[in-house]
Amino acid sequence: MSSIINLFEPGAIGPMALSNRIVMAPMTRSRANEDAVPSGMMVTYYEQRASAGLIISEGTIVSGEATGYIKVPGLFTPEQVASWRPITDAVHAKGGHIITQLWHVGRVSHPDLLDGALPLAPSAINPEFEAYTRNGRVPTVTPRAMTPEDINRTIEDFRKAAVNAMAAGFDGVELHAANTYLFHQFLVPSANQRTDEYGSTIENRARFLLKVVDTVAEAIGIDRVGVRMNPCVDGPVGIILDPEAEATYEYLIRELSTRKVAFLHLTALMFVPGLDSEDRTLEMARRFRPLFSGPLIINGAMTRDAAEYALREGIADYVAFGKDFIANPDLVYRLKKNVPLTEPDPNTFYEGGTSGYIDYKTVDDAATN
Repeated sequence: MSSIINLFEPGAIGPMALSNRIVMAPMTRSRANEDAVPSGMMVTYYEQRASAGLIISEGTIVSGEATGYIKVPGLFTPEQVASWRPITDAVHAKGGHIITQLWHVGRVSHPDLLDGALPLAPSAINPEFEAYTRNGRVPTVTPRAMTPEDINRTIEDFRKAAVNAMAAGFDGVELHAANTYLFHQFLVPSANQRTDEYGSTIENRARFLLKVVDTVAEAIGIDRVGVRMNPCVDGPVGIILDPEAEATYEYLIRELSTRKVAFLHLTALMFVPGLDSEDRTLEMARRFRPLFSGPLIINGAMTRDAAEYALREGIADYVAFGKDFIANPDLVYRLKKNVPLTEPDPNTFYEGGTSGYIDYKTVDDAATN
């Protein structure tokens, strides 16, 4: 693919004509109301960041049994759909585009979040992690291995959520197959010890995600369906990067390319302090770019210089920024003008109110105060 001059060059993903190559990465902020209904302050939060070429929303659960954190939004009830509409309308009114990230956490949940039920997973293996519940952080439990009926129901949950996303005004969806959640659990032998059609071989471990891709694409169009993956996690939350897992990622990326999904979003986040780096992200991009012919988004501790290097070298088409968008709602302007970035307050990343959420200043705001 031809190289791109800089981050501020227009682009296109599916039917979306994007104003620049900067993507706002999906970030859980836990500001939804009860019953996974988006809150009013979420309208302001996304509207403030609409100058991104593309916004990918925070993880949005596809059913009640998909949840793994408190105060996250959903897309499976009429009230949730109606409450997302002012958000998408606000982004579009600013000339932006927004897709939703559809999410099922699988075994990284807890009965406290599921009305006492066990979390679902490919196999009954405790990830030995902590779930974030109304009772604080509590140790995860051994999940229940999904039956074929559970799998079919979950595929249908993703289809319904995708249809709901379009009704809510989103421009498309991203399937969250990264960061140790349900799809990721199916992809690696350390979490998937099934012996049926969803386990034991590379093709079988990839089958669940590919079935969801095909089902969602049939409902809303393949040009509106993207996939996020993390082929770098090794160790955290029981996800081991062994040769079988590596081969599965490669197989899956080739399959997604053949299907012509709207985009592939690769992140190199490691969940281990000190290990995230732009070099790791660039290494990941070099490795997997040849396997995927469509638009490629990369994410993970990227600076402006590293992002533009990736575009010039042709190893990525778009770059997603996460934490930088939290404290810099005008991140696109700051990157373009080389304005220093504000550092976010990690104490306000999750839950809470407007503080650390919609009260960060733009350059213009700061100049008038």
